Amino acid sequence: MSRDLVHWEELGDTLAPDATGPMFSGSAVVDWKNTSGFGTEGKPALVLLYTAFGNPAVQSLAHSTDGRTFTKYEGNPVVGQFTPGNRDPKVLWHEPTQQWVMTLYVEEKAPNGQAAHTIRFLTSPDLKTWTSQSTTEGFFECPDFFELSVDGDAANKKWVLIGASSEYQVGSFDGKAFTPESPKLPGHRGRGFYAAQSFSDIPASDGRRILVGWFQTETRGMPFNQSMSVPLELRLVSMADGSRMTFTPVEELKSLRAASHRIPLDVLEPAAPNPLADVAAELVEIRAEFEPGGADVAFTVRGVDVVWESKAEEIVVNGHRAPAPLRGGRQQLVILADRTGLEVFASDGLTYVPMPVNLRADDRSMNVKAIGGPVRFHSLEIHELGSAWDSSNDSPSP
Repeated sequence: MSRDLVHWEELGDTLAPDATGPMFSGSAVVDWKNTSGFGTEGKPALVLLYTAFGNPAVQSLAHSTDGRTFTKYEGNPVVGQFTPGNRDPKVLWHEPTQQWVMTLYVEEKAPNGQAAHTIRFLTSPDLKTWTSQSTTEGFFECPDFFELSVDGDAANKKWVLIGASSEYQVGSFDGKAFTPESPKLPGHRGRGFYAAQSFSDIPASDGRRILVGWFQTETRGMPFNQSMSVPLELRLVSMADGSRMTFTPVEELKSLRAASHRIPLDVLEPAAPNPLADVAAELVEIRAEFEPGGADVAFTVRGVDVVWESKAEEIVVNGHRAPAPLRGGRQQLVILADRTGLEVFASDGLTYVPMPVNLRADDRSMNVKAIGGPVRFHSLEIHELGSAWDSSNDSPSP
């Protein structure tokens, strides 16, 4: 549980497996209109929908009015088995048709006998009775489905269907079927980022779509297994070939800034001394905006190289390449460094490169250099970050 997307409190286990099998992932919604009847006066129900992965594999629900104590629905399962591989229900309220919509991964069989990965769309008036409506092919498990404004224009919205790999399609939705208007597009461009899910029921006054992914970092020796990405704000922006999704770290992460260094740098020459030589930090946020003018820009963050290459317009993070085009002749980079990985954002968020890598504890150095010519910097900031773990928490820092 979190009140600010930065500091989190573990509340403990709430539900246990039963005769229907182990509990796999799903989603949660607030039933504001009390369509399910689980709510009480002034207390709308928080409803969890999850996969009970027994034999058969089915979809079930549990409900609560306090967010702490949950009761499994006596009429479970609410969706029977389509195939043994169906799982991961993501549920949302579709206001235009006044109904609930579920996206569900269903593994079908192709004519050649191979597995065919599909997302099944179902609808319900009350979260308890569901009707299968349509199928979209080509996405593997842990779907997410949401609407985004294009270029921030509330009058121009598109639907986004995303799979566990974070590949996505942009299109329209009529309450029953998703109609793609784009090919399947890459989401993240790095490694070790999987099965991300976005938050439901963010207040309209906020209006953001915020996603958190499973970050497959090595956490050997810790009392937890791997980690989660930072919360990411998603947007749709217009490009020459259609709408594309951007990923940027949420503004709330700025609350972790403990000390800030704004580097007075105009033009960085290839032979110039390292302008970051006086900064040493373990947890760090680097923000840079520059015009490369044909040169490469190479950062080294605690021993890990992050290089933007001008000729290819690519970013190379710890040896891993990803496209990172200039935007208006400039490049904007954000680099977040934790103990077990980097998260790098380029091209105004069009390129997101998560990179699991254990950084050396004895290396807190920073470096930036120009390669092949001078680079004009419009801004260069380094922020030393505090831990997201409360000081009173005995758990180790991630």
